[in-house]
Order: sequence, then structure tokens, then C-alpha cells
Amino acid sequence: MSLRREDVKTPEPRDKLDTDQVNGPEDVGLDWDRVDWGQAEEHVRRLRRRIFAASQAGDLAKVRNLQKLMLRSRSSALVSVRRVTEVNAGRRTAGVDGRVVFTGQGKAELADWLQSGAVAWKPLPVRRVYVPKSNGRRRGLGIPVIADRALQALALNALEPEWEARFEPKSYGFRPGRGCHDAIVAIHTTSSRQDARRLWVLDADLAAAFDRLSHQHILCSLGSFPARELVRQWLRAGVLEDGQFIPAGEGTPQGGVISPALMNVALHGMEQAAGTRYWEGRTLQAAPGSPVLVRYADDLAVLCVSREQAEQVKAQLAEWLRPRGLAFNEAKTKIVHLSEGFDFLGFNIRRYPNGKLLTKPSKDALRQIRRRLSAEVKALRGANADAVIARLNPIIAGWAAYYRIGVSKSAFGALDAHLWRLAWKWARHSHPNKPRCWVIARYFGMFNPARQDKWVFGSRNTGFYLRKFAWTKIARHRMVAGRASPDDPALTGYWDQRRRRTRLPVDPATWHLLRRQRGRCPLCRGLLLHADHQPQSPEEWQQWHTAVRKAIRKHTITSVTDLGTPGERAAHHLIHAHCRRRLGSASSPALLPGPSH
Repeated sequence: MSLRREDVKTPEPRDKLDTDQVNGPEDVGLDWDRVDWGQAEEHVRRLRRRIFAASQAGDLAKVRNLQKLMLRSRSSALVSVRRVTEVNAGRRTAGVDGRVVFTGQGKAELADWLQSGAVAWKPLPVRRVYVPKSNGRRRGLGIPVIADRALQALALNALEPEWEARFEPKSYGFRPGRGCHDAIVAIHTTSSRQDARRLWVLDADLAAAFDRLSHQHILCSLGSFPARELVRQWLRAGVLEDGQFIPAGEGTPQGGVISPALMNVALHGMEQAAGTRYWEGRTLQAAPGSPVLVRYADDLAVLCVSREQAEQVKAQLAEWLRPRGLAFNEAKTKIVHLSEGFDFLGFNIRRYPNGKLLTKPSKDALRQIRRRLSAEVKALRGANADAVIARLNPIIAGWAAYYRIGVSKSAFGALDAHLWRLAWKWARHSHPNKPRCWVIARYFGMFNPARQDKWVFGSRNTGFYLRKFAWTKIARHRMVAGRASPDDPALTGYWDQRRRRTRLPVDPATWHLLRRQRGRCPLCRGLLLHADHQPQSPEEWQQWHTAVRKAIRKHTITSVTDLGTPGERAAHHLIHAHCRRRLGSASSPALLPGPSH
């Protein structure tokens, strides 16, 4: 199905909100390689903040007008296309139409269609794929076609800021600026004091939440949202699996760009239903005696003062979930005392006899990473050392990055010992006729000059080496404050400071360049790393490390604004890999564009 404009007229400006700055001039061809991404992102950011402020003030008419403007915005169309074709992990995965977009011309055509030619579009069914879960089962994902993904990203820019102004403070899943680490720290902060009273936990899980969400409830919650009809068509588009069409009567495809936001909309109000009350002051605090509900998507933990209160909260929530088409997964829902501990988002949270509350990697998480490392090394028998290092390093870096906020030092040490044994067995299997001293001299040594460790596994040919879990420093995570959202115009300074303080798990040289460049690519002026949407699992951190390595490259760039002549000494900068490809030959330094006015 073509995305080119055929027999579809460009809509005329409908009100005074339309401006060339936001919507762009008409009948001008788009050169994707010359888009000023810093300016486009700033336009979208400003419009999101206006929607947030109007929603916070309760001005629904203004919210709807601004959302219509966002849906027609040229900058929003550009940012949405870039998200689904360059940023998202599934950008290379096609939907039922088999189409992906890689070229600049294709992206420009998609953005042009998105802004002015998508009026007559009818959403297509999603393609069902399965990914393995940690418990050995498979989770079904619905992959929309690229046109629907771009439209969903556009609709999300309009919908998300409205609800960011409404969402409850302890909701952390799939929201900008929030994540798993915030949820873990929220639990720790609530029950870590010696005099803490909320020591009983309702550890709950919703059964197949994405697959059972009530369409009627979602649509009623959206109200008069301008893209409500499009959302309805996405919900009812159905699934194509093994060539067979399956109609959708309930649920939202887990894999769509807008699906997590719809989940959050459907579950909004859960804290109130559980009986949580807050005192508004300098800081947001739960009222004494009320339960505290911490939710990440469909996983939740309710901290209560007694077992009776936990049972009462469970009954209240079960009744509240029923009209939304949801119910508790009784096999995974339990009430425990913190002295017994419970697992939440891969961490084990337990209060020990000395009164200390510790969050550690769970036993299941440790068991899974050991099995995965063993399987990977076994599959690499017959490969060279470079292949082993290239395969394992992102896994190690990703797992350590996720668990670095907990009490993980001993777990890291145990995993390093397991990894060393795997590397030793691999080396001995690769050279069964060589003596031990030869294998040690060949594969082990002080490969990392920053570490006084002569037992690092590496390659003598290339100098590449296998990193260790313990090299990742423990970094205590600072929980996001109260109801804070990046879309709140009153908290711009707070989020700027938070981004500067957040130390990403990259090497010191890359971190220095990121800070010097304020996180932006000097060629397109776009963000190098999207810190507002950090990875939320060890697997996502692994993908993040791999993507960062591919997406940004150190390149010697001569700045025409900083240096007097092109012959002077050049400086190192970080740029996007796709920006690097636009430069052409890598044999000579590139010229940096001058500052935008």
C-alpha cells in the first residue's frame, strides 16, 4: 500500500493556531538530510508543554485545540518519523505490508504523507511475533505497519502531555523521565526507615493485561481526544498470525507505539482506588496509615501497615479492575511481610533482622543470566576470541547497567567468577592439545590498562577484551520527585539538572564528550541519547549499549566557528552514525555547521 499522496488534498489551515513555524511552508520539498533536528525537537517540546499546562489548568477546550495543532504539526511529523525509523529498536521490523523505511527520501515522503495525506488512511492488522520470556514461555507482540507506527507516534505526542498532567505520582511504567529504577527506589524509600510501619506487601500482577483491556473503557477515558477515532481503529484492527486474520474484541497490541500510553490511561486512578492519600507540601508524602501503591505498567506492589489492610486493598482493586476487563493473576499475586522479601522488576527487596532494607538482584535474575552466558559461550565454540568478546560484552554491560542501583557488588563478583570459568573452558576446548601455560599466555593478561588485573580474557591479535561485571560502579538512583514530568514548563530547570546529574553507563571519554556537547550532535543538533526514555530491563540496556556503539562514532571534525583555518588542529566530537554517513569520505575532517540563529 503506497504512502504517496494520490487524490488526497492537503487540509487548509483551520484556525489561528496554524503557523509556518510549526506546520512548515506548503509545496516545499523536504530534504531529510538538512532538517534542523534541534529546532524540530524544540518546537515539539514547547507544544507538549503548552498541552500539559492547559490540562493542568483544566482548560479542556485549549487542550483539544493544541492537540489538533500537534497532529498537524510539521515538526511533530518529522520527529515521529525519526522515532520509528531511526530511534526505536524495532525500526528494521516490518508489519504485514513488509515495508520498512531506511532512505532519506523514504523518510521524507513518510513525513510529508503523515502531515497532509493520512486523512483517508485505514489502519492495517498487526503482525503477530513471539519473543521468549524469562520463565521460558513466549510473549506475543503485535507489530503495526510503518505507517501506523508513525501515526501512533504522532498521536502519542498529542495524547501523552495531557495525561502526564493527570497521572498519579507512583506510576512509573512507560512514562517520559520515569522507569523501573524509580519504582524500586520508591519502595525502598517508603519502607527503609527503622521506624517504617508499611511492612506488609501486596505483590500483584495483572493477568494478560495488554490482551484484555476493555476497548470501551479506553475510548471513554479518551473522551473528545481529536485522534480518538484513529485509536478506535487501531484497537479493532485485528491480528494477522500465520496468514490467518484474528479479529480483536479486547486488548491493545503489545508492540504498538501508543499501546503503553493506553495502558496507563486505562489504569489511571488505581492509587485512589487502593485508598492512597497524599499530603501536598514541599514534598509529596503519603498520609500516615494509608497504603502506598507503586506501579510499573501491569506490575504493582502495595505497601500496607497490616495484613488485613493488604487483603482489603486487594479486594478493592479487584472490584475496580473488573470494568476495565482486568483481573489479578492469582498464581503471581501474594501478600508477604518484608522480612520474607519479594521480587519486583528483577530485584529482591527484603528487610533483614538488623532493620536494613536491601535491594539485590533476584535469584531468578542471577539464574537466568548464568544460563544465558553459558548458552552463548557454548554456541560460540569454534569461533575466535573476538567473536566471543563481541557477543558477550553487550550482555554483560546491559545486565550490570540495570542492576547497578542495588546492593549488587557480591552478585557482580560471583558472575565474574562464573564468566571466567566459561572463558577458561572455551579456551581449553579451542586448544585441547596445548598446555595450560600456553592457553594462559594466549588468552589472559592485563588487556585493560586501567585495571591491574592479569586475568582479563582478551584477543592478542586485536587487543579487544572481555569486560567484567564488577567494573560497573554501583550508582544510587535518585527517584523522580512527586508528580514531576518533563512536559511541565515549571520544572524545566529541575529536569535539566537531573539530566546533568544522571551518569550514563558509558566510558569516561564518551561521557566527557557528551557533557561538552550538551548531549547534542554538532551536525544535526539533535540529541545523541534520549535520556528521557532510558532502558527498563537488562535486555533493553544490552540493546542500548549496542545501539549507542553503532549510533554514535567519535569523529575528528573541524569546526569553522571555533578554528581560524581548516588546517589547524581538529577536535574530537560525537556525532550520529547516520550523520557520519552523510559526510561521505572518512579520510578527511568534516566542517561543522555554524550556529543557528
